[in-house]
Amino acid sequence: MITAEGLSWTYGEQRVLAGVDLATRPGRVLGLIGPNGTGKTTLLRLLYGALSSPTGRVEVDGTTLGELGPRETARRLAVVVQESGGESAMTVGEMVMLGRTPRLGTFQRARPEDHEVASASLERVGAAHLGARPFGGLSGGERQRVLIARALAQEATHLLLDEPTNHLDIRFQHEVLDLVRGLATAGATTSVVVLHDLNLAARYCDDLVLLGRGEVAATGPTASVLEPDLLREVYGVDVRRLDLDGELHLLFRPLDHADTRRTA
Repeated sequence: MITAEGLSWTYGEQRVLAGVDLATRPGRVLGLIGPNGTGKTTLLRLLYGALSSPTGRVEVDGTTLGELGPRETARRLAVVVQESGGESAMTVGEMVMLGRTPRLGTFQRARPEDHEVASASLERVGAAHLGARPFGGLSGGERQRVLIARALAQEATHLLLDEPTNHLDIRFQHEVLDLVRGLATAGATTSVVVLHDLNLAARYCDDLVLLGRGEVAATGPTASVLEPDLLREVYGVDVRRLDLDGELHLLFRPLDHADTRRTA
């Protein structure tokens, strides 16, 4: 379980986040949503320690993030960020094997079981055929799948992902998020995911934190956060919500179009 209390961050004189609280729940997927510039990625970085909030604190399974050493942090938190390692000279297989590092002792070589975990992780994201290829030569979507495989190879209890569907086509967007959801449902991980696509958030997230102007505009179960009036206020777009066969879908259009139709 990850809990955060009173987190804040500024870039120069610009306030990005102020007084943010959140808590993950075991075996569930928590989505971080909100318009561009509202601090979603910054909040994720605070949660895994890439940034240190001047206020508040972050705890992982009851221990403050600052008290965990790098190896123990890596055993508990697996992170997938957008900008990682695009020009690496490593092969895909070598990149995924890096995920096993926290499980090895100092100067210990990878064991057969480590290679098995890495291979299985590539298989799970549909990238087993890429194992021998140079990582730097992959497309954006292929790199993203490999980075997720590396995170899975860590076998951490918490998975944190910054826009994991970026650069992926529709099929792999759903396959990757279905994998993330499946890991949570099986009790293997608790996940925190930054998403821009609210329909993907509706389908795959159990809980949401909606950020607006650097603060938490709403938090709770997905269906309670994705309310049209609230989304209209935060995003500045007209929203229509449909519940079809037990699934929530959102339709969007510019406010000026919506206002025109209402007055026509």
